[in-house]
Amino acid sequence: MDRKSASDLLNVENSHSKHASTDSLASDSKSSSLNSKLGQESVSSSKGSPSKSYCSSSSTSTENVVSTLESKVKGKVNVTESGPPSRPDDPPLLPGEKVQGMAREVTYLCPYSGPARGTLSVTNYKLYFRSMDRETPYVVDVPLGVVSRIEKVGGASSRGENSYGIEVFCKDMRNLRFAHKQENHSRRNVFEKLQQFAFPLSHKLPLFAFEYTESFSENGWTVHEPIAELKRMGVPNDMWKISKLNESHEVCDSYPSVWAVPAAATDEDLRAVAQFRSRGRVPVLSWIHQESQATISRCSQPLVGVSGKRSTADERYIQLIMDANAQSHKLFIMDARPSANAIANKAKGGGYESEDAYQNAELVFLDIHNIHVMRESLRKLKELCFPNIEESRWLSGLESTFWLKHIKCILAGAVRIVDKVENHKTSVLVHCSDGWDRTAQLTALAMLMLDPYYRTIRGFEVLIEKEWLSFGHKFQQRIGHGDDHHSDADRSPVFLQFIDCVWQITQQYPNAFEFNDYFLITILDHLYSCRFGTFLFNSERERVAESVKQRTVSLWSFTNSTIDAYRNPLYWAGGMQQQVLVPVASMRHIKLWKGHYCRWNPSMRSQDPICQRTRELLVLKDQLERQVEECRRELQARVARNVATPPRLASPTHS
Repeated sequence: MDRKSASDLLNVENSHSKHASTDSLASDSKSSSLNSKLGQESVSSSKGSPSKSYCSSSSTSTENVVSTLESKVKGKVNVTESGPPSRPDDPPLLPGEKVQGMAREVTYLCPYSGPARGTLSVTNYKLYFRSMDRETPYVVDVPLGVVSRIEKVGGASSRGENSYGIEVFCKDMRNLRFAHKQENHSRRNVFEKLQQFAFPLSHKLPLFAFEYTESFSENGWTVHEPIAELKRMGVPNDMWKISKLNESHEVCDSYPSVWAVPAAATDEDLRAVAQFRSRGRVPVLSWIHQESQATISRCSQPLVGVSGKRSTADERYIQLIMDANAQSHKLFIMDARPSANAIANKAKGGGYESEDAYQNAELVFLDIHNIHVMRESLRKLKELCFPNIEESRWLSGLESTFWLKHIKCILAGAVRIVDKVENHKTSVLVHCSDGWDRTAQLTALAMLMLDPYYRTIRGFEVLIEKEWLSFGHKFQQRIGHGDDHHSDADRSPVFLQFIDCVWQITQQYPNAFEFNDYFLITILDHLYSCRFGTFLFNSERERVAESVKQRTVSLWSFTNSTIDAYRNPLYWAGGMQQQVLVPVASMRHIKLWKGHYCRWNPSMRSQDPICQRTRELLVLKDQLERQVEECRRELQARVARNVATPPRLASPTHS
């Protein structure tokens, strides 16, 4: 960390806060004196930039509170980037961003502070509203990738104030409503532009990531190098080798080009196994314990079917995975599904491994529900958290969503994997149906608990690149980037649940992670935003075909160029750091992540500017570490002087 004063460190926001998707909410509750003071500074110095004494943003701290200071800096950044706006209501623009439409005399119907009248702009990246009827401008700034669907409200016969307009439904737990004056005829143009640029793929337009041209000091596409990561884990070795059989993605089109497989397995073996696994997703190595050689491997379900088919090649291959671990003569197969679902999959040609066919293998069902159950659970949670929270039924309402129960089940499954690998020194094979949803949740969480490297900022980026992106989690279908099929059955919050589980672990082990909540929320916001190429498409093969690395910017370029903003001041990286984390997967310990799910609701947010305090703590930590280092050097110099000075001879004794 550079030697910076507290004020310098706060200015780190200059280079990173411009991505914030800011929905400024005016709260009736009183903000702290610090926020009020910052608000006055912002009004006087931000040259028409958005500023509120109480705003919520996608670039958030522990409770998603962004002080007015950050809004002020955000305004400064955008002014220097694209020149001063020609009008005060013009939106600040990112490189490659262009205004596509604008409507004046529009009213934003805030569910908390009431209507605000101003100008609504639509760019090829965002929806931007700025009020003109308040002393302190009221700003709504939402990346269009966040939009799930858009609906018209009211018609030609609508009467009454604010009864005619547009409602925007978002993927990040909020809805936005804008009222138009019928006589202005502005609604049609805004609606068409929103439809066009919120769902560019449905209108044969490029995603914004392919038009975004900002450059950063680091190239995030180099964060994950598959062979380098395998070598970090000690592969290749006597029992495991690196295979490039899938280099052209012919054997499995949803797998990475580089695999780690048992050294004794031939290319013919791998092709034969691919024939017996759903989507050709062969069991391959995810992680290896450097001492015990116990491994975590991942795959998809076997194609057993109703008739109970067997594959000699698959059975022999699973035996090779077992034999690669000399410490144990057993293998645990962790099937993420409820047993009833796994049995039902036999009717579709899938199924699960028979313990009779796979000698010394024990099958365990982890009872995690499918993508459809999770989607419905999140829908209920959204209704609970936005726009109004019913105090008297908060706990019963939260329980009825089953969201925390699902989070607990995922965490409990990962803990079971960690127990087998760490305590029993036994290798584990993980799969669900196709091996790209629940499987990724379990392997990534288990690796996070087992390996401190993945608890660093860069290590966590590698974990996401490896277990989620390269192994073909279908981000395009699960999130719906750029398409208007909001009711698509493939939509599901699988990756959101993983990040939620990571947050749960950080709450139980606050000293074990280099990154803070702000890092996790930044990742989730850009999961939707389509500003970066990182989460686009469904597989490595598709990203290669679309030249994503050459044509877009990586999210990690952005985060690693302003890495201090994401550091956890409580992180302890010394030798005393706990190597293996075993969180308590109990409903007594699982909490709702209010900093994410309730961040748009001012009644649920902390008023303390936690992000500012976090940075002050980082500066203080840096100062204390320097003092310790100076004392250590002074002590070493003192010891060296004492060694170099010969002892004085004693005075001669006269008789």
